[in-house]
Amino acid sequence: MKIGIINGPNLNLLGKREPEVYGNQTFEDYFTILEKKYMNVEFRYFQSNIEGELIDKIQEFGFSFDGIILNAGAYTHTSIGIGDAVKAISTPVIEVHISNTFSRESFRHQSYISGNAKGVILGFGLQSYDLAVLSFEQK
Repeated sequence: MKIGIINGPNLNLLGKREPEVYGNQTFEDYFTILEKKYMNVEFRYFQSNIEGELIDKIQEFGFSFDGIILNAGAYTHTSIGIGDAVKAISTPVIEVHISNTFSRESFRHQSYISGNAKGVILGFGLQSYDLAVLSFEQK
């Protein structure tokens, strides 16, 4: 199974940024754990703070991967383009958030991705990514 993980803006700062919300672990450290835990999965990881690069990667993964785990960060709430990219591809996408966006500011309650995603997982910290991987394993 081939799964792409795409992280958006500021997720490169995990481990440093608001540890009370996002924890103390870097995503790179967590990604190593995922690779060891799911040895039957071929993972590809991409992070960018640039909206167009995220769209390009969704399109690149979107016709040849078994699944995409997408944490678009703040672009979730602002990017019609990312939502349209998810809608345009054939690979199923799980929208993931580390925090419970509904317990935060009201502008974070809107997602331009959710309506086009296979599912949404939020609020379980980095374990949200684990849950997304499991959802693809259980087709």
